[in-house]
Amino acid sequence: MKARRITALVTGALMVMAGAGCGGGGGDKSSPKTLTYWASNQGRSIQQDQRVLGPELKKFEQRTGIKVKLEVIGWPDLLNRILAATSSGKGPDVLNVGNTWSASLQATGAFQAFDDATIAKVGGRGRFIPSTLTSTGAAGRPPAFVPLYGLAYGLFYNKKLFADAGLKQPPRTWQELVTDAKKLTDPAKKRYGVGIEGASYTEAAHFAFMFGAQYGARLFQGGQPGFASPAMVAGVRQYLDLLGTDKVVDPADAEYLNDDQVLKDFVAGRFGMMMIQSFATAGVAENGMKQSDYGVTPIPLPDPLPQGGRRVTSHVAGINVGVFKNSGNKDGALRFVEFLTSPEEQKILNAAWGSLPVVPQAYDDPRFQTPATRTFRAVLANSAETLPMIPQEAQFETLVGNAVKGLIADAAAGRPVDDATIRAKLADADKKMQAGG
Repeated sequence: MKARRITALVTGALMVMAGAGCGGGGGDKSSPKTLTYWASNQGRSIQQDQRVLGPELKKFEQRTGIKVKLEVIGWPDLLNRILAATSSGKGPDVLNVGNTWSASLQATGAFQAFDDATIAKVGGRGRFIPSTLTSTGAAGRPPAFVPLYGLAYGLFYNKKLFADAGLKQPPRTWQELVTDAKKLTDPAKKRYGVGIEGASYTEAAHFAFMFGAQYGARLFQGGQPGFASPAMVAGVRQYLDLLGTDKVVDPADAEYLNDDQVLKDFVAGRFGMMMIQSFATAGVAENGMKQSDYGVTPIPLPDPLPQGGRRVTSHVAGINVGVFKNSGNKDGALRFVEFLTSPEEQKILNAAWGSLPVVPQAYDDPRFQTPATRTFRAVLANSAETLPMIPQEAQFETLVGNAVKGLIADAAAGRPVDDATIRAKLADADKKMQAGG
């Protein structure tokens, strides 16, 4: 599951989770040596996940004597399965989730807290890259999860298209990105400067968050939403202008719902740049593009940075892993979490998914020493900001994401999108948030 899809199913579920109580996973109670693991779908198919994970689970069984019963669950079903488990008490021992769910799921009380003693059993806080720990639960409380796979946004660019347009290097500022995109755009040839997933509300929410932060926006003040601030309006305008004003995005992209469409178009040379997460390195390769044919750089910032703006080029994206509080084999479950986050397994699993290891020792593997991986690792460490770890975060993604998605559709249809229009849409999202969604 790509991080931009992670919160897509949280819509309407937060109130259910808040009242779900402290259920949890039971695993296979008749066999205390057996664990049940719900794994979210990371590969191109559930079958691919099973092929990747199967040998690793066998390895764990050979080392510990603990058998792991695997179920790979697609993202359209995962949240409902988790909610049913938290309310019924019948679920897995271990599962992984999108990290932006962390605070929302923590609020159910169904998960083992990783306090000092517990996290020590899986390698301690020092095992993990510090920035990845910021998306594991509400601030001021022991984490409900620990990191498993890391993700971050970056700017992919097609080297051949850049060379053909006389561009000798990737853009270093947002202004250069727009200028370069105009040079790459030729509607008569159905080629554009930038490709986007215009129909994905989670993508829209992520860019609203990132670009809003560059202008100084804060989504919440003391738990109260502030989506219609001038800074948020400016950040959203920066994103929308690519399509509406600068016309460097194909209007057809307003209907793109998933990354597969964008990846295929990028490889086919239908646009020169895409702002997408690090998993795309695997997707680009699967679509037939060699590493030498593209480059990756951080998403450029405005220059100068607006007053009060923050140097944010990604949110801290990724996948976390947790243990149900009433697991029938909690010690075994924690041993399994320790196994999954070990440097050895981090190398194997992240290489398969195109994601980033969450432990620094894994980066000595040559597979994680490519220019693209070095870029994403630096972004995650230096210019990624955590989405608010509060239960209402998913409502922000739903409300603001759908507002921006609608504005993208307006721009694609040729309707004017100015500051007043953006402010009105964000203010409506604000009111809905305050009214409980």
